[in-house]
Amino acid sequence: MNLVDRFLKYVKFDTQSDELTNLTPSTPGQMVFAKELYKELTEMGLSNVSLDDNGYLFATLPSNCDHKVPTIGFIAHMDTAPDMSGHDVKPRIVDYKGGSVTLNEQQGIALSPEQFPELNDFVGQQIIVTDGTTLLGADDKAGIAEIISAVEWFQQHPEVKHGDIRIGFNPDEEIGLGAHHFDVDKFGADWAYTMDGGAEGELEYENFNAAVAKVTFKGLNVHPGAAKHKMLNSLRVANQFAIMLPRWETPEHTEGYEGFYHLIGWEGTVEKTTLTYIIRDHDRARFESRKRELEHLCHKINCEFPGCATIELKDQYYNMREKIEPVMHIIDVAKLAMQNAGVKPKVQPIRGGTDGAQLSFKGLPCPNIFAGGMNMHGRYEYVSIQAMEKAMRTVVEICKIVAAEK
Repeated sequence: MNLVDRFLKYVKFDTQSDELTNLTPSTPGQMVFAKELYKELTEMGLSNVSLDDNGYLFATLPSNCDHKVPTIGFIAHMDTAPDMSGHDVKPRIVDYKGGSVTLNEQQGIALSPEQFPELNDFVGQQIIVTDGTTLLGADDKAGIAEIISAVEWFQQHPEVKHGDIRIGFNPDEEIGLGAHHFDVDKFGADWAYTMDGGAEGELEYENFNAAVAKVTFKGLNVHPGAAKHKMLNSLRVANQFAIMLPRWETPEHTEGYEGFYHLIGWEGTVEKTTLTYIIRDHDRARFESRKRELEHLCHKINCEFPGCATIELKDQYYNMREKIEPVMHIIDVAKLAMQNAGVKPKVQPIRGGTDGAQLSFKGLPCPNIFAGGMNMHGRYEYVSIQAMEKAMRTVVEICKIVAAEK
């Protein structure tokens, strides 16, 4: 099975994760997909193929070197984002010659360079798109297909030297839980790479520090006709709180290393309202300052409305940079591998999170490499076949470089 056929097969599996189930994996479809991958890796003849009850799938392509070589891991996640349906995905290959691509004529859905200017970079390439009613799932089934295809390439070229190559596929990355049950000791790699980035050439070893905040406002409801000096409308107080935050420090007004507060949920009545925020910043000190600011604003609300506001803060992950900087040679290896694969490296911070961040703090240094997907988490998601091929080749080149080092 070639890279493209493998990817087209994988996206047919519905593997959306769900943060509300409190299960691991969070949805049964992920385990269905994991079992299919387990079967494929076993049939390929890989060693140490294991699938645990939490949906973590590991395997090894043994070294063919006559000298000791570091064990390199390659990791991707099996789930797709809850933001858009992943059921009954209908992928289609388009020879892209420019202009808009009609995804769904009946519903008037089109992928347009006017809305997504980077589409112009793919003129002359083959792109895989959806029918506009689901996401595609290149995040991160492209990464899975690339890793397995790279391992298969080595099996077909036994003359090319490589050390032990460890494969790890995990559930629930999209809900921030992908690394929670990842057994780093069992995985046994000296370092690893997540194949979970976007555009060709992306190489990332910096990510946001991340936290989630739930701010709850307690109100008092009475009949509105007799409410004067009695009612406390929690919805109005919540709105007052929301506009106290700096309006320009939101995702739609920030880029690069700029952090933000992002209101992702609002649920309430007069009696009780809960706002859910995610807090993001690359700088650890500013990250801590943002959390303190939310606490300070809760205090201000309570000065005006005693006992009204409470806040729950929970850290999610931290910037992996502090764990990667002591082992920067793994970034140098990835850069050289990309160049050997005909790719120009683009080192940049991740404006988001990655399993690699949590794994780095668990003792497995794990920067992130492009998988090729674009417009992820929505109906306009697409991936270039040529970018996927270069990502696969980058995996191959990393293993070759490490095997050649003495």
